[in-house]
Amino acid sequence: MNTPDYSSKSASEHTRAFNSSAATPLDPEDFTRAQRGFIAALEDTKITDAQGRQASDIGRYDFLQGDAPDTVHPNLWRHAKLNVNHGLFEVTEGVWQVRGYDISNITFIKSNTGWIVVDPLTVEATARASYELITKHLGHRPVVAVIYTHSHGDHFGGVLGVTSQAEVDAGKCQVIAPVGFLHEVVGENVIAGPAMGRRALYQFGPLLPPGPRGHVDCGLGNSIPIGPNTLIAPNRDITFTGEEMVIDGVRVVYQLTPETEAPAEMNFFFPDFDALCMAENCSHTMHNLIPIRGALVRNSLRWSKYINEAIELFGAQTKVLFTSHNWPRWGHDDAVEFLGLQRDLYKWMHDQTMRLANQGLVPTEIASTLKLPDDFLAQEHTHGYYGDLVHNSKAVYQRYLSWYDGNPANLNKLPPVEVGQRYVALAGGADKVITAGREALNSGDYRWGAELVNHLVFADPTNTEARALQADLLEQLGYQSESSTFRNAYLMGAQELRHGTPTLPASPARARGILVAMTVEQIFDTISVRLNSEAVGGLSLKINWTFPDMAGTADEKWVLALSHRTLYGVQGRHDSEAVASISIHRSLLIDILTQQTTFVDQITAGNIVLDGDAQALLNVFGNIDTNAPGFAIVEP
Repeated sequence: MNTPDYSSKSASEHTRAFNSSAATPLDPEDFTRAQRGFIAALEDTKITDAQGRQASDIGRYDFLQGDAPDTVHPNLWRHAKLNVNHGLFEVTEGVWQVRGYDISNITFIKSNTGWIVVDPLTVEATARASYELITKHLGHRPVVAVIYTHSHGDHFGGVLGVTSQAEVDAGKCQVIAPVGFLHEVVGENVIAGPAMGRRALYQFGPLLPPGPRGHVDCGLGNSIPIGPNTLIAPNRDITFTGEEMVIDGVRVVYQLTPETEAPAEMNFFFPDFDALCMAENCSHTMHNLIPIRGALVRNSLRWSKYINEAIELFGAQTKVLFTSHNWPRWGHDDAVEFLGLQRDLYKWMHDQTMRLANQGLVPTEIASTLKLPDDFLAQEHTHGYYGDLVHNSKAVYQRYLSWYDGNPANLNKLPPVEVGQRYVALAGGADKVITAGREALNSGDYRWGAELVNHLVFADPTNTEARALQADLLEQLGYQSESSTFRNAYLMGAQELRHGTPTLPASPARARGILVAMTVEQIFDTISVRLNSEAVGGLSLKINWTFPDMAGTADEKWVLALSHRTLYGVQGRHDSEAVASISIHRSLLIDILTQQTTFVDQITAGNIVLDGDAQALLNVFGNIDTNAPGFAIVEP
């Protein structure tokens, strides 16, 4: 067996040939738009948190200059050069954005006495640095309102960088969000958070080294910052389209857009500035109908209709359009044309996928058949730098017809290790798979090679030659990808095959920033999905809970019951059949769940009152699984 070469490789002759002819003529005005209104940038691009840990550094992307290297798709290279513009920008009179220090944008709207902040970024450090940047150049103003456009972490996670829970509680700052926001935040970031977080490393590639052979972009922005999300729960829900508010003298008209880019999302219009915020429902890239990190599948038909509704509601008055990512559009005609093409993109993907599905094509066939027409390829903002038509067509199919393609042979397939072992045996052994995989690599047949060698890696992950070969195959696929998420996933897979799965220790404390904003019901739901079913067979019990700090609300009294290996909660009462009663502050329960302390220590200290069977509490909390944030993806 040859000694494996685990180094990153240069572009193959096949990749060089592919990328040399892949560039599309695109509007040069994009570079003017991305730089328009520039005021100033951070003097030091290294942004650190309160503990001195680096959150982001866009200076690492100074290599994004000149023509595309042969290891990067030329359209993605161009898009990355647009996203690397960073600093404070004036959008229009009264509206500014800070862009480039986070994957998302933070927008500051000047009100009578302060700032209205739209989408306070992903982490506290980048939001605070942005607030300090605008303060330095435009003077200090308090934040009087925060608007979350939707329920994804890069649009609320830095809120403590611009305001505080105390400011909100004192009525000095409103927090506004679309109805259903908190429910969707919990579902995505807590219930599915550990698995989604691990998969997000492949989608966004934060562990890839920046450079022409590594990380170049994230599609929606340059890169994601490192750090925990924080959250202040909204104290004002927007519940219907057409709802209007006056926030410290600024008029806002809202449009709810559920099931689009996020399950809870909204656009809104500022009549005083003729400015339309399209949240993340429009951006300068084809978006995901389901991201490769995982999420609820999105409704591309409704997405298209909501964009059209925005044109009807606000198009005539719009003179500037800004979004939660990338850069704005200026002028009525440009804004409406942009909206129209975005609308048509999501409708086209929906309609053409279902046209082919209704002819009997399965998702892989549809993905191989559909090609973006020239109408969309002519504009930068409909290319798949973040989403990808291959993945999006499968998402449309999934929404209507599920993951199952209708072939009973695929209804209950063998798991990857077992199927890998059988395929290797069928091929005649590992050496024959290696030979066939190397032939695929040498001929540029990378998709087939990756599928083939994947079976060997799962059959025998200790086969170093197979790991190295699979890494080389995935790497070339990454170099050819126009989609940043596909590139990142391929290159992350290659990196982990070469150097192993990263050690990502469980860190319950990282979830605290979101837990503190959750209701008791949502906290109990997060406990439920960690219950080890095998360990609680035959147990049935009820525990009464009292939360003194929630006195006077429906959350003061709860019953948490264990039944048939699952937990359920009942709000607003106690049960006479409960085997134990516990009185605990909600905030202290969060401390225990994030391993800042323990039940035993707090009972001993007198901070928790427990009456009845203490074993009942142990039967529940003693059987809560620990999440595995560093689980394997490209190997067993």
